[in-house]
Parts: sequence; C-alpha cells; structure tokens
Amino acid sequence: MRRALAALGRFLFKTRNGLFPAVFFVLALTSRPIARTGPVPWDRVLDVLGVLLAAAGQALRVAVIGLAYIRRGGLNKQVYADRLVQEGIFAHCRNPLYVGNFLALTGFCLIHDSWACYLVGIPIFVLAYVSIVLAEEDFLRTKFGAEFEEYCRRVPRFGFRFQGLSETIAGSRFDWRRVVRKEYGSTFSGLTFVLFLFVWDRYLVDGWAAARPTFLVALSIWIPCVVCYLVARRLKKTSRLGTSTAETPLEERYRPSA
Repeated sequence: MRRALAALGRFLFKTRNGLFPAVFFVLALTSRPIARTGPVPWDRVLDVLGVLLAAAGQALRVAVIGLAYIRRGGLNKQVYADRLVQEGIFAHCRNPLYVGNFLALTGFCLIHDSWACYLVGIPIFVLAYVSIVLAEEDFLRTKFGAEFEEYCRRVPRFGFRFQGLSETIAGSRFDWRRVVRKEYGSTFSGLTFVLFLFVWDRYLVDGWAAARPTFLVALSIWIPCVVCYLVARRLKKTSRLGTSTAETPLEERYRPSA
C-alpha cells in the first residue's frame, strides 16, 4: 500500500499545481451548499470558520517561508533535495506547507458547505497530500538515511512540536521581502477564491438579485488586491524585493506550493 501511494504521490507531484485547484473549482461549480434550517445561522458560522481556517493556513505558510524558505519546485518536476533542511518551522513540523495548504482547502470547503466538498473533496486532498509526502519520504530516506530517520523521530509528520518554538523564532530573522516575493501569487489566488465562493454561493441559494450586493462588496475588496498583486509582481520583476541568491543554502529541499 505504501509503495502504491508513493507512486501516486510521484504522479501528483508533477500535476499538483493545476490539478488541485481544478478539482476544487469543479466541486464548487457542480455542487450546491447544504440547505440548513433552524435558529443557528450555520451558513454564517461556517463562513467565519472557513475564513479563519484559510487565514490560518496562509499564516502558517508565511511563517514557514519567512523563517526558512526552501525550494518548492523539485528538479524537472521530480522530488529532489541536496540537503535536509531542518531550520525554522521545519524544526517543529516536517510538512508545514502541506498543513497550511490543507487548512486553507478545508476552509474553502466550509465556506462552500456542500456534501461534495465534504465527502469527495476533503478525502481526495487527504489522499493526495499523504501520497506526495510518502513519495518525498522515500526519496529523503534513500538519500539521507540515518539523518532523515533521526529527523522523523524528533519531528512529527503533520503534527506540531511546540517545544523550542520561541527559541526558533527568536533565533531567526524573518524575511518579509522573501514572503512577498514568494507568496504574493498564492495569497492573491486564495483571497480571490474566497471572494468567488461568497458570491457564487449566494447566487446558488438566492439568485442574482440577492447576490448582486455581495458581488459589489467582493469587487470593492478584490480591486485593491489586484493593485497590490500588480505592485508586488512589479517589485519582484525589478528585483526590488531581493533575489533568491541569498536563499540558496535554505532552498535545497523540495516542498510543493500547491
């Protein structure tokens, strides 16, 4: 079973950037929010929880990249590593970017609140991330042997070891320029998707007349975000946010960004 999942993970590694968003987008377009009744406004409660989870996932990604960024693209779309990075948040969780991604995806599912998301989407994403992690672990175990085994004994795969976290933060320099340079696209995409879900769900439940005010509010939020995205992109292209040269020592182990 592990070999089969690792093989699946190697395939998903190559296709994750397009496949994962496409799966959720299809689920959102082809399913309706659950009709809920009663004194508790569960749709609003779930919207708040979903936004908080998505924000928590993005905040975790920001912390990871700001403290100790690692290259996330592999080599020729294959899992690759020159060095086993154990700095920053990786001293407390072996796969914090995956955890952040899954928190965000779960948040999206809560916002849309459909059976398809709960019964199809979440299990698919669990299977996908577990498979990719197993593929990574096979590579890292083969290449780094005892060093990787000791790292696995010390740091949980998906959980979080809080011991020593304050020392990690105090002993690290947080690089905001690197965060903006590496995460502006993911942050913009996530926010765009949240706004789309609010408008789309209102349209599905109440029709366009009721969704129009929500659309206008979403648009008023999205337009400034587009401006920020374009500014960040321009700053990156002109190297005003720095370059990846200074990050090279910390970029030698893959973790995907999907």
